[in-house]
Amino acid sequence: MAISVSKRKNRATRKSEERQDSRCGFFNTLLCRVIFRVPAVILLFVLIFLWSSSTTIISGNMVHVCVSSRKLNNLYCLSAGAQPNLEISLPVIRNSSASSEAMPGAINGDTKEIVKPVAVVTNTFDDAQDDEVAIAMKSVEEQLEMQRSWISHSNDQNCNERGIFVYDLPPKFNRDLVSQCNDMIPWTDFCRYFTNDAMGEPIPKLGKSWYQTHQYSLEPIFHSRVLKHPCRVYNENEAKLFYVPFYGGLDILRWHFKNVTDDVKDTLASELMKWLQQQRPWLKNSGKDHVFVLGKISWDFRRNRGSKWGNQFLELDQMQNPMKILIERQPWHANDIGVPHPTSFHPHSDDDIISWQQRIIVSRRKRLVSFAGATRPELPDNIRTLLLDQCNSAGEGKCHFLDCRSGQCTGPETVIELFTESEFCLQPPGDSPTRKSLFDSLVAGCIPVLFDPFTAYYQYPWHLPEDRSKFSVFVDQEEVRQRKVNVVERLMKVPVQEREDMRSYIVYELLPGLVYGNSDSRFSKFQDAFTITMNNLLERMTRL
Repeated sequence: MAISVSKRKNRATRKSEERQDSRCGFFNTLLCRVIFRVPAVILLFVLIFLWSSSTTIISGNMVHVCVSSRKLNNLYCLSAGAQPNLEISLPVIRNSSASSEAMPGAINGDTKEIVKPVAVVTNTFDDAQDDEVAIAMKSVEEQLEMQRSWISHSNDQNCNERGIFVYDLPPKFNRDLVSQCNDMIPWTDFCRYFTNDAMGEPIPKLGKSWYQTHQYSLEPIFHSRVLKHPCRVYNENEAKLFYVPFYGGLDILRWHFKNVTDDVKDTLASELMKWLQQQRPWLKNSGKDHVFVLGKISWDFRRNRGSKWGNQFLELDQMQNPMKILIERQPWHANDIGVPHPTSFHPHSDDDIISWQQRIIVSRRKRLVSFAGATRPELPDNIRTLLLDQCNSAGEGKCHFLDCRSGQCTGPETVIELFTESEFCLQPPGDSPTRKSLFDSLVAGCIPVLFDPFTAYYQYPWHLPEDRSKFSVFVDQEEVRQRKVNVVERLMKVPVQEREDMRSYIVYELLPGLVYGNSDSRFSKFQDAFTITMNNLLERMTRL
C-alpha cells in the first residue's frame, strides 16, 4: 500500500522542528532531526540492547565495564572465572593517555582506575574498543615490569632487618577450616589431601618426593613452610613482613556447592578484618606490610554484582593495601602476585631435584603432542573441542588425548607419565585462563603450548622469564577458533634442536623454582617456589 506524504509543512510542524533545532545546540542539525524522528520505543530497545551487551561491575572504589565483542575474546574479560561463563572485565578507561598516570597501578597499595567513555556510535565502536584494549594491555605489562623490579637476585639467608612475623589467628580462620575437609566438596573426601602438611598421601610409583597434592592446597603448604622460615621472629617490633595465615581459599571452597546466602560467604572474611583492625601492626601501616596467601584464583574473592559465585574478600577497602599471593592473579591489581599452582613434586633436598632432572632430561619422548583435560561444551568460545579434533586427526603416534572425564586424571601418576613421554603439552584455558596442568607439564619437561597470554605470561613474573620463547610455544586461540592453523602441524615444524634447547632450559633453569619443597626441605644450590616468593616479598618490603 502506497503512502503519500505531503511536502507542505503546517505551522505546528515547523514550530516543533524549531524546538528540536534549538535543543540540538551545536550538534549537526540534520542528524539531530533524524534522532528525534526515531520512535521512543525503538530508542528504548536500542538502549536495552547496549546495556545487555555489557557488564558493569561496581566494587569498592573500582568500576569495571565488560563489553561483549569478538575483539575481546582473547582478553581476560571473556576468559576468566572459576564459574563457567563468568565474565570478568577489563578496567574501564577514563583517560585517553596510555601513560603511567592512566595505569591501574598501586601507589601505596591503592588501585587506580582508568576510565574512558565507551563509544556507542556504530562506525567508531570497534576503534574505541581497540584503543581500550591497547591501553589495558599496556597497563598489565607495566604492572608486570614493576613486579619484576621487586625480584631479589640474592640467595643470602641473612635475616638482619628481614624478620617475618606470623599471626597466631583464632583457629576458625585456618585449622577449623581444615577440620571440615570431609564436607568441603560433595563428591570428594578432601581430608586425604591434608595429610603430610597438606602435601597429601605419598606416591611411591613416582618416587619418594611425590604426593597426592590437591591444586587448592597452597594455603596450608605455605603456612607450614613460613612457620619454619629462618627469618621468623616472635616480636612484632622486629618484623619487616607480617604473614596472615588465613585459609581464604578453603573458606570459599566450602560454600561453592552449597545453597547459602552471600552474607554467609562473606562472614568469615569480615570477622578477620575486624580482628586485624584490633592489631597494632595492621593499624600502623594500614596493612601495607602484610601478606595473604590464597589458594584459589583471584576471581573467587571478587564476586560480581548479580552473581552468586565467590565472596567479596579482595574487594574490601581494607584489602587494597596488603600483598596477595594467589595461584591466579587479577591482571589489573598490582598487589596481586601470581605464584605456581602446587604440583605433586615436593623435594626435600638439592639431590632430590637433581635426581628428577636427570630422569626427565633423558626420558624418551615417543609422543609429539599430548593433551590431558576435558572439552568445555558449555563454553562456546573455548577451543578445546577444536584442538581435540585436530589431535584425533593427526595420525598414529603424533597426538594423544587423555580424557579427564573418565577419571584418569584424578591421580597425578597417569598425567605425569604421559607428559614425560611427550615433546609438547597443549594448555588451553579451562574455566579460567590458568591451569595446574601447565606446571605439571613443566615439571615433566614437556614444552607447554599456550593459547592465551593470561595463562602464564601475565601471571607469574617472579617464577617465569619475560622471554616466553625460552619455555613455551604460543598459538593465538583466535587463529585456532577461525581454523587458520593446525596446531599439531605447526608443532611438527619446530626443529629438534630448538625443542632440546627449550627442554634443557625448562629442566635446569625453571623447574627448581616451580615446585614447593616439603615442610622440612633444605636447599643450598636451588631456590624453590616458596623461597623465591618469600625473598621477593622481603625485597619489596625493604625497598618500601
